[in-house]
Amino acid sequence: MNEPENAKPVLVLGGKGKTGRRVVERLRTLGKEVIVASRSTVPSFDWNAPATWADVLQGAGSVYITYQPDLAVPGAVEAVSHFTELALKTGIRRLVLLSGRGEEEAQRAEQVLRDSGADWTIVRAGWFAQNFSENFLMDGVLGGQVVLPASTTKEPFVDADDIADVVVEALMDDRHIGQLYEVTGPRLMTFADAVHEIGVACGRDIQFVEVSASDYETLLKQHQLPDDFVWLIMYLFTTVLDGRNEHLTDGVQRALGRAPKDFSDYARDVAATGAWAA
Repeated sequence: MNEPENAKPVLVLGGKGKTGRRVVERLRTLGKEVIVASRSTVPSFDWNAPATWADVLQGAGSVYITYQPDLAVPGAVEAVSHFTELALKTGIRRLVLLSGRGEEEAQRAEQVLRDSGADWTIVRAGWFAQNFSENFLMDGVLGGQVVLPASTTKEPFVDADDIADVVVEALMDDRHIGQLYEVTGPRLMTFADAVHEIGVACGRDIQFVEVSASDYETLLKQHQLPDDFVWLIMYLFTTVLDGRNEHLTDGVQRALGRAPKDFSDYARDVAATGAWAA
């Protein structure tokens, strides 16, 4: 990346989301100017409204691409493809994409970047630890009972702080151009293991309850969640969580030169804030 482009602001799509806001905080700490883009910003950015894309690209030198709600959903690959074309036409070559482990559609989106001619980096992540504290599993933790259609399959939960560190490193250093970093935590755990560690960290008895996939889908619908969210959660639990991601990778180590954060440290840090108090 030449100096004039590197001096331009970084556009962060989904800049108020779990990884996006962390990336924004880190970039600003480094003194980088940031364009935060979401449906609530001015100008706004909406993946479902392509007419909003051009305005947020103006003046940017690089982009962190996160797709809401997930690259697995229908239409995501096409949207990422069109956005990438527009970014390149605007003169922006440096693109960092957040992708998902074990998701065929996400890997198609990765290929879009690989084939685009952009200066790309891909950060492929599994289940965020923060799903227990900043997403749909939080209510169960607070209520003392986490109900899921998952039992023995293990997942190397990755901390969103590690993801953000890798993304920022990729945006700031040209040596990451053309690299795919598949990031995981340092050990495999079942969801029951994770719930147990959260209970230990916050000194509460939090139960893990396994249900069938069909019963869980019914439960989600009873909570009047949007159909597309229900579809996504069921896809992740019934398709992606089939053992295909039951292994560790070294993405954090390769990108940052250090070990990833352990789930127990994540649980301890969140518990210390009081966020999981009954």
